[in-house]
Amino acid sequence: MPESPPSASSGPSRAPLDGPALTTALTGESALWRSLEVVPEIGSTNAALLAAAAEDAPDGTVLVAEHQVTGRGRLDRVWTSPPGAGLTVSFLLRPDVPGARRGWLSLLTGVALAEAVGEVPGVRSSLKWPNDLLAPRGAKLAGILAEVGGGAVVVGVGLNVSTRADELPETGTSLALVAGRPVDRAAVLLQFLRTFERRYLAWAQTLGDPVASGLARDYLAWCSTVGAEVVVTLPDGSTLEGVAESVDWDGRLAVRTAQGTVQLASGDVRHLRSRE
Repeated sequence: MPESPPSASSGPSRAPLDGPALTTALTGESALWRSLEVVPEIGSTNAALLAAAAEDAPDGTVLVAEHQVTGRGRLDRVWTSPPGAGLTVSFLLRPDVPGARRGWLSLLTGVALAEAVGEVPGVRSSLKWPNDLLAPRGAKLAGILAEVGGGAVVVGVGLNVSTRADELPETGTSLALVAGRPVDRAAVLLQFLRTFERRYLAWAQTLGDPVASGLARDYLAWCSTVGAEVVVTLPDGSTLEGVAESVDWDGRLAVRTAQGTVQLASGDVRHLRSRE
């Protein structure tokens, strides 16, 4: 089982993940992760863990699927990936932080994911508020979906790893395409979950304070939305246009429009012109 940061792999790019080996490597000395299961196929990893949360599944439960049949992104968009081509992972958390601070969980996940894929040689990325990981020219590498249920938060991540161009939408890309070489899925998964654990524990210890934990500073360093001219489609279908100025203490995006500054808790953001 790879213990080193993600790197190019000379083996088959879509080799099945070794669940028992991943479990041993991840949970042995972890203060957060309790279990990890890899399943060959599932409807939705998030839906499965939300059902498990209702039955008191413990904090730190991780579920990985080789193929997700009914995966969803934000706004009920479909997220699909060929079997073995990406990382489809969800984890169950029971954070002891004020409810308003839980909006930072998606952003925290994005920072951990950006840091993990940044260890792959040749890969650079940025974060688009609130839940997308982008390649340098704006193509989507990954999406994040956080859902609440059963007294827990379930966070799901879909990351394109070896997906080919003909298997992707025009707006998507994969680690292998960006790096120009095969990438080890297992190493990326371990790096991501370990990085997430470190950041999550620091955040939880400060009761979700994004400033005291350093999360706000690091999120802004990775975020390509703040400082950009944006168009945001709101949940009711209306749109607003302006400059994304900041992210507040509850993880909301502040957009300066011609009518004044608006704080957004959700919305579909399109970058018109990014900051330098």
